[in-house]
Amino acid sequence: MRKYLPWVGLVARLILGGTLIVAGYLKFDELDKSQMAVRAYELLPIPLANFMGIFLPFFELAIGILLVLGASTRIAAFLSGLLMFAFIIGISQAWARGLSIDCGCFGGGGQVAPGEADYITPLLRDTGLTFLAIYLTLFPHTKIGLDKKPKTATELGEGNNG
Repeated sequence: MRKYLPWVGLVARLILGGTLIVAGYLKFDELDKSQMAVRAYELLPIPLANFMGIFLPFFELAIGILLVLGASTRIAAFLSGLLMFAFIIGISQAWARGLSIDCGCFGGGGQVAPGEADYITPLLRDTGLTFLAIYLTLFPHTKIGLDKKPKTATELGEGNNG
């Protein structure tokens, strides 16, 4: 079973990283809509919400690229986990407060007609992605990545007692 963990990690890296790349790519050339989507959550002061609307797509792209390449996997996974958890909090509070918004996760976003908001789908997706991020934070060494494989005790010379 243990021999399959690096392959599970590869799949987790590609799903999480690919999702972040797609999300960032679909927003980075429409930063005004990204800003509008962040403002719709009514959590941050407008200047900070506008900054986050600009920053977020590039952050998603950067973290996604690191994950797909398998570079700095533990750090990228940890940051993506924090990001997904923040998304879960943001979507949950919008739902609890009765806001009618599109999450803006893959572009667009902002106010939608009452009754048209879908909170369950993004919450389930972000929860699943959070679990992938947790897995990669705990087990960052995967197949086909740029991170160096950790040395075993034998390779370090610690396994020889005689």
